[in-house]
Amino acid sequence: MGDGIDDAKRAMRADLRERRQQRSEQANEAAAAGIRTQLDALVERFDVTTMSCYLSTTIEPGTREFISAAVERGIRVLLPLTRADGLLDWTVADPEAEIVEAAFGVPEPVSEVLSPLAVHEVDLMVIPAAAVDMHGTRLGWGRGYFDKTLGSMERRPPVYAVVFDSELVEEVPRDLHDQPVTGVVTPTRTVTLTD
Repeated sequence: MGDGIDDAKRAMRADLRERRQQRSEQANEAAAAGIRTQLDALVERFDVTTMSCYLSTTIEPGTREFISAAVERGIRVLLPLTRADGLLDWTVADPEAEIVEAAFGVPEPVSEVLSPLAVHEVDLMVIPAAAVDMHGTRLGWGRGYFDKTLGSMERRPPVYAVVFDSELVEEVPRDLHDQPVTGVVTPTRTVTLTD
């Protein structure tokens, strides 16, 4: 990765993290409700039976309400589990599963572990992001888990990143390994950006 791109990404992530930390609990609750509405519509649109999502942290747009409702509706939801080698294992979402803080402060369920290949069977992927630009370039949090996963998939389903409204921006720094997303889900809208 070029130093200039790396520095630009690091600066943008720091700014976005700080803005997220300043959001009120009330604003975050409203955002979670909006995310659920948008994701509910998205799974209907794609007629999803199996998907991947992630358990949101306290500073991310909330996905937990959506996941619980999706599981209740009979959708099989795979949640990522971080590995030391930079890949992701997966587990099936279970509202009864214990949640622990894993590497990098990421919440993960304690449940049966499925291999990295499990995600190759999903109809839709919903992934975290710090920001996404109008070309579908996603700025992650710098560890590369989702870029590696997306880069390894022969048949990639639609991939939507979840961000706050202000985090859909004109441009984010891009490197060769950065994998594009199909679109963005915010608390107020769903935007399709690429095929």
